[in-house]
Amino acid sequence: MSTMATLKELCSGLPVDPIPQERTRDPNVPHAPNRRPDLSPHDQRLALRNALRYFPQSCHEVLAPEFAKELHEYGHIYMYRFRPVLAMKAYPIEEYPCNCQQAAAIMHMMMNNLDPAVAQFPHELVTYGGNGQVLSNWAQFWLAMSYLSQMTDDQTLVMYSGHPMGLHPSSPSSPRLVITNGMMVPNYSSREDYERLFALGVTMYGQMTAGSYCYIGPQGIVHGTTLTVLNAARKYLGSNVLRGKVYVTSGLGGMSGAQAKAATISGCIGVIAEASKEALMKRYRQGWLLEMTSNLDHCMTRIRSARDAEETLSLGYHGNVVDLWERLAMEYERTGECLVDLASDQTSCHNPYGGGYYPVQVSVEESDRLIETDPNRFRSLVQESLRRQVAAINTLTDAGMKFWDYGNAFLLEASRAGADVCATDAPPGQFRYPSYVQDIMGEIFSMGFGPFRWVCASGLASDLATTDRLAMEVLNAIVASGVPEYVQQQYADNILWIREAGKHEMVVGSQARILYSDRQGRIALAVAFNKAIASGELKGPVILSRDHHDVSGTDSPYRETSNITDGSMFCADMAVQNVIGDSFRGATWVAVHNGGGVGWGEVVNGGFGLVLDGSEDAAKRASSMLEWDVCNGISRRSWAGNSTAETTLRRAMAANPKLQISIPHEVKDESLLDCALGQSA
Repeated sequence: MSTMATLKELCSGLPVDPIPQERTRDPNVPHAPNRRPDLSPHDQRLALRNALRYFPQSCHEVLAPEFAKELHEYGHIYMYRFRPVLAMKAYPIEEYPCNCQQAAAIMHMMMNNLDPAVAQFPHELVTYGGNGQVLSNWAQFWLAMSYLSQMTDDQTLVMYSGHPMGLHPSSPSSPRLVITNGMMVPNYSSREDYERLFALGVTMYGQMTAGSYCYIGPQGIVHGTTLTVLNAARKYLGSNVLRGKVYVTSGLGGMSGAQAKAATISGCIGVIAEASKEALMKRYRQGWLLEMTSNLDHCMTRIRSARDAEETLSLGYHGNVVDLWERLAMEYERTGECLVDLASDQTSCHNPYGGGYYPVQVSVEESDRLIETDPNRFRSLVQESLRRQVAAINTLTDAGMKFWDYGNAFLLEASRAGADVCATDAPPGQFRYPSYVQDIMGEIFSMGFGPFRWVCASGLASDLATTDRLAMEVLNAIVASGVPEYVQQQYADNILWIREAGKHEMVVGSQARILYSDRQGRIALAVAFNKAIASGELKGPVILSRDHHDVSGTDSPYRETSNITDGSMFCADMAVQNVIGDSFRGATWVAVHNGGGVGWGEVVNGGFGLVLDGSEDAAKRASSMLEWDVCNGISRRSWAGNSTAETTLRRAMAANPKLQISIPHEVKDESLLDCALGQSA
């Protein structure tokens, strides 16, 4: 049977006559930890009723006990019986049955997010981050694919937290897809609310690019991690050269898997702890991790030999990161030698009690058992482990090591656990260690640079190589035309990145690339790609996107907006405005999420997808939407008092006279405030 035929079956609607044979969990693939939402009898009935409503009544007698068993055993109804037999991957766009090319592009991206080579727990529809869902259950997948295959250019598919609400009449200029994930009435956005409502099947945690179908595998964060390490070296070590410098961190699972590759690209010695043997082996087989060890003695010896030889190395330590930190602290106390220069953490601390962080006191297997059988004890172990980890880190930072929070809620959860991470004489929420956005990457966002992405929907590696070449030409032309001194280093870093991107073999899943770009660069790249499609130089459409973690995409007070100083760091207008603005300026699809990176209730973020098909209309839509998608965030950062953002904004206004933005008037004499407040008192 041909691929087209099987994709046609996949797009033909829920298979209910007859229903597929029962399928249980496959023991040969990694699975999401079992959940324990503590549902009341009423809620259990509600969860089961909600799941059965996807199916005709003739199926209920068979499915009801099966779904009840899934709810009892796993804490959620995934509907394993309906997991497709067809290999899940991004098929070339022309193979998807559709009435609308934009719909085929969405199917290409959605299936990539569920590719076992890409997804963390593919059978639970989790792409990354431990609980970043593409959809909530497999019935939703079948329905979404059916709607997309039927969609015409004047319809829009509406997705409510994984549920395909249906196709609505719209217009060719409207988005083909609008996604909301986890949007809550604010008073009901606690972690406990999430566990209950996800079990009921009425909401889900879409992370950032999982639930918006824009994840491109760990490559999506390799470039950002590389830039972070390079800029950290410039800031903390006063050097562009990382030979012989040691960077210690944790996590090789989802997006954190990028750290090993980023270490070698940066030229440093990366030591990455990972508790999961499966995750560690996945990166080793991909060639992203050069060496592995489970022996701490060997780990210390290898760090020393690599430092002495100034090697480039990515060393995976199979074990708990707390054991690694405590051993490094012990080495310092024993010898007076601090073996680490730079450090961070990329465990999934946004979900510390659901498998995102494994405590040092027990094994991974025992942790998974405790999550299910004794969640209170597990919580206590996690908190103790966080306190121990921070204590070891503090010992080494006192010795000169530089540590930063990687936006994964590590410092936030450590502070809640009672660890010594709060800054002295500072208000609550101010930590002794900076966020990487606040201290390292924040100025990049204020310059308008962020993680721009594209996917070659033809599925051809040759198309990706062509876009790499075109991107080099575009960036070199921009630099040749003259760029301000304050952004020259960013352009130099990005030109180096795209020049060497192909040789680093970073593609996992779809033929995708990430390139940090500013407003001018993004628009120029889109126009160049669109021309190449029109001329036939590129053999298929190109899908533009970005990480939600960007200039304008995310309001997150402990990450993307941690350097907002006017008191609005807890406000979410920017992210919501961004999605609305993208939607009527030409995006093919838009998404807005509660949660992502630092956790449910801690962030609002959004993203887009935009299909370039070689038409004049596509070029106009891309130019309009990309201008807004960057300038919105620069405007907010400028109004908050960031001088770099104001400089960037003034450049944008000079380039486009129709862009007119309010500029703040700085209070130059602080004594005026003291005097005025004294008088009012």
